[in-house]
Amino acid sequence: MKNIKLHWQILIAMVLGIIFALIFKEQTVYVQPLGDIFMRLLKMVIVPLIFSSITFGVAGLDTKSLGRLGLKTFGYYALTSFIAIIIGLSLANIIQPGMGVQLSDSTEAFDVSKLTTPSSLGGIIYRMIPTNPVSAAAGGDVLGLIFFSIALGLAITLLDSKRKEPLLKFFDSFFHAMMKLTQLIIRLAPIGVFGLITKAVTNTGFELFKAIGMYMITIAIGLSFHIFIILPLIFYIFTRINPIHHFKAMASAMAMAFSTSSSGATLPVTMDCVENKVGASNRITSFVLPLGATINMDGTALYECAGALFIAQILGLDLSLTMQITVVITAFLASVGAAAIPSAGLVMIFIVLNSIGLGDHPEVAIIVGTMLAVDRPLDMFRTMVNVFSDSVGTAIIAKSEGENDLYPETLK
Repeated sequence: MKNIKLHWQILIAMVLGIIFALIFKEQTVYVQPLGDIFMRLLKMVIVPLIFSSITFGVAGLDTKSLGRLGLKTFGYYALTSFIAIIIGLSLANIIQPGMGVQLSDSTEAFDVSKLTTPSSLGGIIYRMIPTNPVSAAAGGDVLGLIFFSIALGLAITLLDSKRKEPLLKFFDSFFHAMMKLTQLIIRLAPIGVFGLITKAVTNTGFELFKAIGMYMITIAIGLSFHIFIILPLIFYIFTRINPIHHFKAMASAMAMAFSTSSSGATLPVTMDCVENKVGASNRITSFVLPLGATINMDGTALYECAGALFIAQILGLDLSLTMQITVVITAFLASVGAAAIPSAGLVMIFIVLNSIGLGDHPEVAIIVGTMLAVDRPLDMFRTMVNVFSDSVGTAIIAKSEGENDLYPETLK
């Protein structure tokens, strides 16, 4: 199995899990704990991964560049991420891929009073500020943890170099250690998926799989609309250049992103395409693209928002407007903290679920495990969206900075 790629291992595990559940049925109780253990391992890394990734990402910003160029970059990233989230939210509400699924006849109705229900947008913002960051981390207050991580990162950027460098080295090492741990846990996915799929088939038959098919269609429609309609439209509005030129220039980077499912691994190819085919200067690309590979995750943000609503629909919960606003804000912040590695977005979806009080629901593990089994093609697609969005932003910012000789091979 070592020579088989992880996504094929997961698919094989899913098929074996279905067969095992159909043949042995009652004996599945002995393998179901494998899925529960895998889910506990995923949840274990959430708090340290958020804390290390966001703190290091913010602390590592070049304060000298956080002027006009920084404002343009963050403005673009915020705009496209929120548009992606609204697309995911809208499609999940329109298509409702999770409606009508009965997970188990024996499952008790979820106590709706356990949901986190801020009274207004102001209540959400108020709740983001933790009175005790340690308590926020221990109690699963994800918004409070993210707020503290951002604040700490900004404080580190203001320190003199003598005090700043040791902290940067610490958080750099801590962040990469957490990424390595996350990767190791994700490598256990075939075992976890086997346990979770047997539980899903035993409890629901194939009803959940039909919903997963609709979920995949919903995500695919949203990602397609964002990459082929929204991003080209934004590109044309700000540059007045035919978006086809940009698609051609970024073809190799998009292929790399699709095949690796990692915007971090694709970064060297992305920078090469943007500098040599788009024609943006190194001054722009060296700031915008590495930052984008860290914090600009349009595809991930769309996926996390739609995925959270999909899970709520399966559980039979009708989320109020303020809850959905909480999902939007948390999806944006979670996408910022998502590591640039394959399937990291699936780990981060627990952040969004925790923000509305669904993270510990007993049936969530079954749903997330089934989502993981079909996540590879979606992960490939959303990584391509992430990378393309970064490149569009770089071209727009380069144009706004007076670099008018873009696309030298096509615009002569």
